[in-house]
Amino acid sequence: MPKLRYLLRLINAFFSRYKGLILISFIFGLLIFLILYYLLPKIVNTKQISIGYVGRYTIDTLPHNITKDFTSGLVEVTLVGNLTTGIAKSWKTDDGGKTWVFDLKDDLTWHDGKPLTSKDLQFAIEDVEFDIVDDHKIAFTLKKPYIPFPVLLNKPIYKKGLIGIGDWVVKRSYFRYDLLERLILKNDGQTKIIKFYPTEEEARLAYKLGEINKLIGISKPDDFKEYKNTKITENVVKNRVITVFFNINDAYLSNKNFRLALNYSIDKNKTGKRAISPINPDSRYFNPQVKSYDYDLERAKELLKNSDVKLPDDYKLRLVSTPGLLEIADEISKAWNELGIKTEVLVTSVIPEDYNAFLTIFDIPDDPDQYSLWHSTQEGTNITHYKNLRIDKLLEDGRVETDLNERQKIYLDFQRFLVEDSPAIFLIHPKSYDIIRYGFE
Repeated sequence: MPKLRYLLRLINAFFSRYKGLILISFIFGLLIFLILYYLLPKIVNTKQISIGYVGRYTIDTLPHNITKDFTSGLVEVTLVGNLTTGIAKSWKTDDGGKTWVFDLKDDLTWHDGKPLTSKDLQFAIEDVEFDIVDDHKIAFTLKKPYIPFPVLLNKPIYKKGLIGIGDWVVKRSYFRYDLLERLILKNDGQTKIIKFYPTEEEARLAYKLGEINKLIGISKPDDFKEYKNTKITENVVKNRVITVFFNINDAYLSNKNFRLALNYSIDKNKTGKRAISPINPDSRYFNPQVKSYDYDLERAKELLKNSDVKLPDDYKLRLVSTPGLLEIADEISKAWNELGIKTEVLVTSVIPEDYNAFLTIFDIPDDPDQYSLWHSTQEGTNITHYKNLRIDKLLEDGRVETDLNERQKIYLDFQRFLVEDSPAIFLIHPKSYDIIRYGFE
C-alpha cells in the first residue's frame, strides 16, 4: 500500500508540474489527427489511383469507359447514340448501305511505336466481307443494305497485349483463367490500377479496407453515407430500362386489354426514374409523346373486365425475375394481386424459356434499330414472341432508310405503336452510384 500511495503522489506531482505541456501536446495531437483524417486525402499525391468495378470481364467484354482510355473503335458512339470519329476519320456508303468504305486517320501510332495501317485491322462479322483497299482505307460489303452498320464498329481495337492508341498505356494485365483481375494503366507519370470484383459485396469490402479509392457503378450506397471522407455520386442509367416482357404466346397475355390492365396497375413512380419507351430519352429518336400508362387501378380493373379473360380459380401468373430486381418484382406482384391476378415470383439468372412475365434490365442498343427483339421472324431473340405486321414494316424500313429525318419519323412511329400494343412494360431507368474518396475525384 505505501508503494501505491507513493506512485499516486508521483503521478499527481508530474501532472501538476507539466499539465500545461500535456494539454498543449494533446491539442496538437488532436489537430494532427484531424488533418490526417480530413485533409490528407485532399493533398496526397493522387498520381496513383485504384478503381474498382463489379463484374467478370474478358478482354473482349471490358466496359467502354475503361477501354476508351487506351484505345478506340473504328468509330465511337456518344451516350445519345450519335456517331463520331474513332480510328476512322470518315466513312460513306454509295449504294444505300450495302457497301461501306472507311478512311483511317493519318499518323496514328500504336503504343509500341509502330504506325497504324489497314493491315493491322481484322474484322470477322457474320455475312460481311472485309477488304483492305490501301494502307488507310478499308471496305465492308454486306449481303443486304444495313444503315446502322457503322455502329457495329465501335468496339475497341488493339493488338495482342492490349496495345492500343489512346492516351493511357496498358503496362500490365493480370488474369485468372481468361477473366481479368487487374489492369495497370499509365499516362504521363499517372497510374490507374483497375481491379475487378465478382460481386458487389467484395467490391464494397475492398473500398472499406482501402484497397481502392473509387468504386464504380454499384446499386446501393447506403452503407457509405456515414463515411465523412467519401463522396457519393448518383447516376441515372438512361441506356438501360427495367422492363417486364410478356409472353404473348400465353393464352391470356395474348389479350391486349389484359396486358394493358397489368400495365396500368403498377405505380411506376415508386421505384425510380420513369421510363416510357425502349429508346434512350436523350436520343434524337426518342418519342416523348407515347402513352405513359400512369398508375390507375380503376382503369386497370375496367380493362380487365372488358378483356373477357376468364382466369381459372387456380391460375397464377408466373413473374420471373433476375436476382437483383427482386424488390421491384415483389412490388409488381403486390400490384397485380391487388388487381385480382394471383401472382408468384420466381428467380432466374438466365432468360427463361417458360414464363408469363419476365422482369429484367434491357440494355438499349446504341442505334434505335431493335429488329432482333421485336420482329416476328426473330424466333431466337424475340423473347416475347411478339407479332405485329405494322411493327415489322417499320423495323424493316428503319434499317434501310438513309435520310436522317425520315429515319427519325420511322422510329417515332415504332415507339408509338409498340407502346400502345404493350408487349412489354417499360418501368424505370435504373440508378447506379459511384463511391469516391475525397482527393481522388
